[in-house]
Amino acid sequence: MVKKILFTASLFAGLLLTGCASVPLDSDEASRSAKAFNAPDEGKAGLYIYRKGGPGPQLKKDIWVDGNCVGESAPKVFFYKQVDGGQQHKISTESEFSPNHLQVFTEPGKNYFIKQYIKIGIFVGGANLMLMSEDEGMQDVARLNKAVSGRCSR
Repeated sequence: MVKKILFTASLFAGLLLTGCASVPLDSDEASRSAKAFNAPDEGKAGLYIYRKGGPGPQLKKDIWVDGNCVGESAPKVFFYKQVDGGQQHKISTESEFSPNHLQVFTEPGKNYFIKQYIKIGIFVGGANLMLMSEDEGMQDVARLNKAVSGRCSR
């Protein structure tokens, strides 16, 4: 019985770590424009929310800002969204059993870089979020493609 459970778990983990999900990409021009890392509009802050790769490449995970859909992520994509500066914002991502959240206080005129990463869980891969430094975030986003915003699975 134990061997059967271990075999099933190994098979599931193997499936979870192979394949690659895709989401609709924005135009090359929109991607290049966002990667210029210009200052956000007056009174606004910019959020770059991205996923480099890693485990669970076939998993797509929804991302929300303040309860509004930003989009469904996949490996090697990013989203750019402007939000009101001088406020606390809740960035959320779909995970195994319930969303994970990151609270970020944004200053007007500043860009923020939030990395979404997949962590393998008990049944499926969960996702989490991490605020990155501007230098590391810019380096990461420069190698990614901009995904179309506003398409979540639920």
